[in-house]
Amino acid sequence: MHLLTRASLPIIVLAVLCLGGCASVPPVKRLNGVVAAGGPLAQAHISVRDSKGTVASTRADILGRYQLDASTLTPPLVVVASEADNRNCRTNQTPRAVCMVAWRATLEDGDNTTNVNPLTDWLASEMATTLQFIGPQQFAETPQAPVVPASVQARALQQLRSGFGAALAYSGVVLTAGFDPVTTPMRADGRGVDAVLTVLNHTRGYDNDSGEASATVITDTAWRPIAHPFGERANEPLQMERAERERAAILAARVRLFIVGDSTAATYERERLPRMGWGQVFEEQFKDTADVKVVNGARAGRSSRDFYNGGWYRQMLRYLRPGDYVVIALGHNDQNCNSLRPARGAADVANLCSYPNDAQGRRQFPARQPQMSFQTALEVYIDDARARGAIPFLMTPTTRYLNADRRVAHVSGDTRPVVSQHRTRQHAGGGYAFTGDYSQTIRDTARANGVPLIDLEAKTIAFANAHAHDWQDYWLVVSDTVKFPWYATQTAGTRAAPDTTHFQERGARAMAALVAQGIKETLQLQALAQHLK
Repeated sequence: MHLLTRASLPIIVLAVLCLGGCASVPPVKRLNGVVAAGGPLAQAHISVRDSKGTVASTRADILGRYQLDASTLTPPLVVVASEADNRNCRTNQTPRAVCMVAWRATLEDGDNTTNVNPLTDWLASEMATTLQFIGPQQFAETPQAPVVPASVQARALQQLRSGFGAALAYSGVVLTAGFDPVTTPMRADGRGVDAVLTVLNHTRGYDNDSGEASATVITDTAWRPIAHPFGERANEPLQMERAERERAAILAARVRLFIVGDSTAATYERERLPRMGWGQVFEEQFKDTADVKVVNGARAGRSSRDFYNGGWYRQMLRYLRPGDYVVIALGHNDQNCNSLRPARGAADVANLCSYPNDAQGRRQFPARQPQMSFQTALEVYIDDARARGAIPFLMTPTTRYLNADRRVAHVSGDTRPVVSQHRTRQHAGGGYAFTGDYSQTIRDTARANGVPLIDLEAKTIAFANAHAHDWQDYWLVVSDTVKFPWYATQTAGTRAAPDTTHFQERGARAMAALVAQGIKETLQLQALAQHLK
């Protein structure tokens, strides 16, 4: 006699129910992981697109963790994480969100770790640009998640290991042969992978043709670009110990000066030497005993509008606190306002251009677009710095080494001097909607807002005309392309085609000294001046 037990009842019931046949239940497949950028991207919006165009979405929790049922998705998958209150990942006409991408080739039964962070975005960017996408966001927003050849995946991972592998190992990450920041479990807790993320600045670049966000840009604590090729004669990989030391120094400094600037001030990767921005060496102007840190967030090609909208200003804000100084040194790229320029014209007007005040000091901008006034764009930084208790001041741009006809000054047979190049005149075909003087607009803005002003343009014009005989030792004119091989293929910055805007090391140091001189001469900046050599 067989006795029925309570434990056997469910089996019998299931057997009876399945007498007519049972369909097999497919296994559950889940995506789960962490969205982080040196700490969690709390409440991030997660969007997943598969190879058939199916989209699923969810939100991360306050620790950046998320989970999503992926049972109906067909790999490969592309995952986009964006900050909770802003999902603009592509355009530069309004502030871009913090956006990051991860790409996943396969799905297994059960849990599939799929993190999204600056390193996964860097990988996606490497794959995207190899496949001729503008950047990772365009790659992620295709109708179906792209198939990536194994060779392209392998090359991207090799580049990531070259650039970040030593830093990851230093932070305790075990770099197995199959290491991938997408699939390696992590937490947004400041350790392991997240320790590396903590010393990075991350955003996307600017596509000249469309004006959209382009490839991923990662820099270290001192805003040195982490960009391949890596090697002894090329660029430096991330040096974790140095980056942590520099971050600690920024956090501990009693006096900090933040540079909102463009290519004339920016920090460059080793491959582009001898090109150097004055901000890259400005800290050397301060006494060795002074507790001063210069935070040089300047970025090549940026205008007053785009430096803010593209996320470059936001990168510095995690360090900004009351009593800090913010120097606003923009103007070169705000002049990109010729809508009839065959290449870049329309995109630059939409994304970079801002219009100077008229001769009477009145703002100029298209109807219902006050953000396109140069003065209004500058005031965004002034107002934000003051709201945070910081001390803003303005500078006019460095001069270009050009004469009144926009030709190289002081050349043989033409002794006409360097003059201001920050005025626009009406284009013959009407390409400029408004014209005026950008340097004067900076002066107008300083006066209207009661902020200190350093007229760096006037100082650099005087400097340029005093160095007619040796100006090529200061501006970017490379003669030795064996020592500096990058310039062997460049169309500017050589003896045959001098770069009259940017500097080499001697020029960068000279410009930094002029900025220091301007601080000493400005009454409202004497508290900062006391720390200068």
